[in-house]
Amino acid sequence: MEYYLAIDIGASSGRHIAGWLAEGKLHTKELYRFENRLVQKSGRLFWDIEALYAEVLKGLERCNTLNMIPVSVGIDTWAVDFILLDSAGARLGEAISYRDARTEGMDAAVERALPFPELYRRTGIQKQPFNTIYQLMALKKQEPALLERAAAFLMIPDYLHYRLTGIISQEYTNASTTALLNVQTRDWDTDIIETLGFPAHLFQPLKRAGQKLGVFSAAVRAQLGFSATVILPATHDTGSAFVAVPAVNAAESVYLSSGTWSLLGIESASPLLTDAARDGNFTNEGAYQSKYRFLKNIMGLWMIQAVRHELESPYSFSALAEMAQEATSSALFAVNDPRFLAPQSMRAAIQDICRETGQQVPKSIGEIMLSIYRSLAACYQQGLAALENITGKTFRALHIVGGGSKDAYLNELTAHATGLPVHAGPVEATVIGNLCVQMISSGVLPDLETARKIIAQSFDLWRFPSDGSLRKDCF
Repeated sequence: MEYYLAIDIGASSGRHIAGWLAEGKLHTKELYRFENRLVQKSGRLFWDIEALYAEVLKGLERCNTLNMIPVSVGIDTWAVDFILLDSAGARLGEAISYRDARTEGMDAAVERALPFPELYRRTGIQKQPFNTIYQLMALKKQEPALLERAAAFLMIPDYLHYRLTGIISQEYTNASTTALLNVQTRDWDTDIIETLGFPAHLFQPLKRAGQKLGVFSAAVRAQLGFSATVILPATHDTGSAFVAVPAVNAAESVYLSSGTWSLLGIESASPLLTDAARDGNFTNEGAYQSKYRFLKNIMGLWMIQAVRHELESPYSFSALAEMAQEATSSALFAVNDPRFLAPQSMRAAIQDICRETGQQVPKSIGEIMLSIYRSLAACYQQGLAALENITGKTFRALHIVGGGSKDAYLNELTAHATGLPVHAGPVEATVIGNLCVQMISSGVLPDLETARKIIAQSFDLWRFPSDGSLRKDCF
């Protein structure tokens, strides 16, 4: 049996999941899971990147223990955050989180040198206060000596792949989120980099998802007792999730990757750079096979996660959903309001915005949860309407993948709000997409179309008609 290993690391946890093909179906098994939490120190929010790497190794050791040694490995994570290396290959500074406040005002600093309409025309990337371009500007202004000492710039999965192989390299899908790539050439935009005064030598030649990076370094082989080939997946987790969407008719379908963030959009062979796309804050991120993911970022399940974290009793997500269904609340708010990015209290932030907009203030946990659910569904409907307006298309189905796809109540609300049938699943879309890219690269799967057909046959998928009925449906 040939095993492939996807290491998927999100904002709250990571996991090692093995995949293999048998009897025409893709099978998966979780081998290891670990926590990932933000660390606050000296006024900064950052990821404990060395602890994450240690967990990567522990999960690989688990493969050996279970005698499920993979032929290849690939890591995906969130986007925009990065690591700097010095000339000896050692890490410089911390892995600062996009939720840190250091980027406040940095968009204005960038726009003094490069107006946003021009930046969007060149990169196709939406304006978010935490984008890599603004993080680098913050570093340039606040810690210039650190930037001057740097010899290489790596996104988070690039750094973890570097630790496994000793090879410094950057993968396209994650790099595309930096707002430093030219959207037409799909390569670093040296004019932007030079205009903003960032050291051009930091940025490495880009590799594409599906390329073989190398094998484990001698030190890693000695520690683990085995070696494997590192094959680059779409290292941006949303890029991997989109690979796993088993759309019946992609041209008439909208995709929603539902997790900490909700990413609503389509796959496109070319970028969409109209004024309406820019003003709607849609983004053109890199996708597998050098396509584009034209999508909108929506705050997503982070709001529910944050409320749950605040509560003294350890309510399950399903219990919170039940409380929402039993509650009554008419409150609606803009989920992408900046106050929800990293509030001291998510509940207080929701109550404040409702109070400011003259609405009934939700008080109970159920009322808070219902207001989040209704607001998310309304935002999905607004995003869909904007997407149809920008593309000139009428969409006939919404495919939801990722952890949020198992939230039946949110799926039902979304089907009603959008007026579209919702196809939900697979839940482990990011992992599955990661595995499929490795398998296509290795020749086990012939192409993406075949992979998506196998995904549809291998995992539970659910359909939520807009009329409110619910049925399990392999489509």
